[in-house]
Amino acid sequence: MGGLQIHQQQQQILMSTPIVSLPSCNLRTISILSTSFRKFCTSAQIKAVTRVSADELKDQWLNSLNCPPTLLQQNHDDKEILSPPSQWVLGIDPDVSGALAVLKPFDFASPAQVYDSPNVKVLIGNRVRRRMDTKAMVELLRSLSIPYGTTAYIEQSLPYPGDGKQGWWSGGFNYGLWIGVLVASGVSVVPVPSVRWKQEFKLSGNGKTKDDSRALACSLFPTLSSSLKRKKDHGRAEALLIAAYGKGIRLNSDSESLTSINTDNSTS
Repeated sequence: MGGLQIHQQQQQILMSTPIVSLPSCNLRTISILSTSFRKFCTSAQIKAVTRVSADELKDQWLNSLNCPPTLLQQNHDDKEILSPPSQWVLGIDPDVSGALAVLKPFDFASPAQVYDSPNVKVLIGNRVRRRMDTKAMVELLRSLSIPYGTTAYIEQSLPYPGDGKQGWWSGGFNYGLWIGVLVASGVSVVPVPSVRWKQEFKLSGNGKTKDDSRALACSLFPTLSSSLKRKKDHGRAEALLIAAYGKGIRLNSDSESLTSINTDNSTS
């Protein structure tokens, strides 16, 4: 009987204990909690990014585009013998109507060469448009036998309000495609803002046209003047000038004559 009394007392205690009701967790509550959590995570990510300087992020990006010299052999003193740095310089106007310029040392028979960017026609909506031919780009680079570690200077793609959505998409696509193909081919890439190289050659500002770029390229590379005589050859001219910028050729500040200086592989 004692055990039965104890059991009955336990039941009375449980029945007299108030039940605490939990708040209902409806969809709105879940949405609010989810939004708050996302804001917290985003805030934490921003704080983490601000700890890394802009220069460090830029260096990391440029390092990802760099193809260092290859290890040829290791001598008995465990000293590494690296491949000599390439004396070639490439310049690229990444537009679909652009070009690839190659500047070799002067002991080559043709120290300066320029090639139109390979492209193919595709149907976009109800219009025929030109797009870069990736396979032909790879084949072009292979045919040139470019030394590993050669540096290519490419005009940095920036969207302009007047270009429209198609122009923005095409410009960014071509720019990224060229970078990918070049790095995969063992070529280091240095992006150069158009403002920078054009200022160096006094081609920026009002009144300057693509004809001025062709005229300067003809004076700088007279053996290629026949390849630059048409208006639509401005892509070839700009690719040559970008390569000349990368090679260190500059206009003297007090005259229109040219001079050669050393350049660093940096962008702004």
